[in-house]
Amino acid sequence: MSFTGALQITVLGSGTSVGVPTIGCDCRVCQSPDPHDKRLRPSILVSYGGHNVLIDTTPDLRTQALRAGLRTVDAVLYTHSHADHILGLDDVRPFNYGRLEPIPIYARPDALAIIQRIFAYVFEPHHHTSVPRIQAFALEDSGVNLFGLHFQPVPVFHGQRAIVGFRFGRAAYLTDHSDIPPESFSLLEGLDVLFLDALRHTPHPTHSTIERSLRWVEQLRPARAYFTHICHELMHEETNRQLPPHVRLAHDELQIVVGENH
Repeated sequence: MSFTGALQITVLGSGTSVGVPTIGCDCRVCQSPDPHDKRLRPSILVSYGGHNVLIDTTPDLRTQALRAGLRTVDAVLYTHSHADHILGLDDVRPFNYGRLEPIPIYARPDALAIIQRIFAYVFEPHHHTSVPRIQAFALEDSGVNLFGLHFQPVPVFHGQRAIVGFRFGRAAYLTDHSDIPPESFSLLEGLDVLFLDALRHTPHPTHSTIERSLRWVEQLRPARAYFTHICHELMHEETNRQLPPHVRLAHDELQIVVGENH
């Protein structure tokens, strides 16, 4: 049965791979007292029908989960295998407590191979409980149905590397992208909420800029857009004042409700 109700998206982290504040930096963003300028590594939680689906397990997962009061995770989806998106996998372990079945994780075959190599101890046969109990699945191009909600991979480019974002209902989450290929545009039509990478104003070889992501917003025409994977060159309030009313920087702990899916 398909899920047709409202879903909630919680931004667990909106920062770049080194987070904000950045170690050793005294810039005005890193020194900002505004809590919106404190950004953990990028991840979201999708909650609906009593289920929680996590997209990426950052090195900050423990802090993110405690801050959000997160008690259960029912599945994990991965956009790609870079460190800032996978290294919190071991922190999935407490979500196994009181749960009989393993937690399913889904990633493209290339990303899954890297996750299984880095976390070999998780996937090797063992006879103790001090590792996460997970079950790994190769993510197919057609996506996966989780608890009545379909998660459709959306191909994007992270520099020269092909990775994915996800569309689910009338929302889509794209992070760590420098380009969106034309064939992905049809997967991003009719959105209520669209998350896009927008690292900074100046160009970067593997990430989008504010200006480029604004052009995609104009082309894709979501009702609301949020920019994420933000570095320490963007002040939250200052940048928001420069954006159209329906576009905002995401921030840690932001919660968005997306209406009934069609």
